[in-house]
Amino acid sequence: MNGRERMARAMRHQPVDRVPVMCQLALGHYFLNTPIPPHRIWFTSEGFADALVQLQRRYRFDGILINLPGRPADLLADDTALKATPDGEWLTWRTGEKTFVPRDDNPHHFAADGSAPRRAKFETLDPDRLDALDDLAGFIWNIYHTPRLRVPGAWNRVPDYFFRTLDLVREKSGGAVSIHGEVFSPFTYFMELFGYESALLALVADPGKAHAILDRLSAAAVAWAVAQARHGVDAVLISSAFAGGSFISPKMYRAFVLPYERRVTVAVKAEGVPVYTHTCGKIGDRLEWMAETGTQGIDTLDPPPLGNIELAQAKQRIGDRLFIKGNLDSVALLNCATPAQVIAQAAACLRAGAPGGGYILSTACSVAPRVEPWKLELLAEVARDDQFDDISFLNMREGNKYIHRRFHVENPSAQVD
Repeated sequence: MNGRERMARAMRHQPVDRVPVMCQLALGHYFLNTPIPPHRIWFTSEGFADALVQLQRRYRFDGILINLPGRPADLLADDTALKATPDGEWLTWRTGEKTFVPRDDNPHHFAADGSAPRRAKFETLDPDRLDALDDLAGFIWNIYHTPRLRVPGAWNRVPDYFFRTLDLVREKSGGAVSIHGEVFSPFTYFMELFGYESALLALVADPGKAHAILDRLSAAAVAWAVAQARHGVDAVLISSAFAGGSFISPKMYRAFVLPYERRVTVAVKAEGVPVYTHTCGKIGDRLEWMAETGTQGIDTLDPPPLGNIELAQAKQRIGDRLFIKGNLDSVALLNCATPAQVIAQAAACLRAGAPGGGYILSTACSVAPRVEPWKLELLAEVARDDQFDDISFLNMREGNKYIHRRFHVENPSAQVD
């Protein structure tokens, strides 16, 4: 059974030969752990596709999440200067605008006068005139880091070049890996468009207008989600990072998130493609409402203290309806000093998530840039071992020999118990 088959069966609660493994990696993790220059990962489809496949193979993940749209083939032709510094790379465009690509974080874009990208003003924005907003496409498609891609009126039409990374990854992986596309939740578009503080205040100040704007923004989410489904992705992820309890109340979730994400799930499922949802933070008070969106799976399920999800309880509440991906504490993973500590955390997730099927081993949220690669290399080993339900696995003599041989020799900084 290859990774693509394994993931497809797990997402449908069908029997698998082992629990699949698939983590989402922060962009900074690709920057730090591949030899590809960060600006090429961000600004070229070829660079990002190479980075995705390189780390998928290294970590033996069963799936790849493509969380940036493809880029035009000649995009960097508009780059007039590239300067590398100890902290990152500076690109200067012909317009005078600049983009800083840190070594371990997402890029930051600046206008010619040094100011940050211009956000929309909720008070003056007409919901029926979104096409007139020059920077809207940049915030919707996460492409405001270069002036060339900001096209007025293009926010609900999918450019052909968006599929370039998907096509390259499919070619490089040879059909053996589950390829997932990503689309932002309409609520995420709303938050990015106005800025987080202004957007949250707008929900209270003028909920009617907020609903009208969310209604229009849903068209962009549906367009990109359906386009990816028709282009052959194996699943579509709705990135809904701001819909957790750390940002909005259950009442606000039900009003401003649920109905608009339901439009996306209905559209994707109509294409016969699985759809699931990524939401950070505390979601224990809204698991059943997340299921009401029509999503077929939930990603992250942050454990305490970042979230409030105990995996075994989540399985009892929604595990018969939705597949579950995540719950491995991505922050605690930074503090693990030994292979045994990583194995213990992964084994605990498998013991709670694997029974009954429908579980994918993954970190709760994105793998932080500076998580050491040897820790992720262990996850596939734990998933492949049928002893994960026995704590004695941690103390097996042969297991410790294996850990010492593979990880201590290849990773001298890793301690071995």
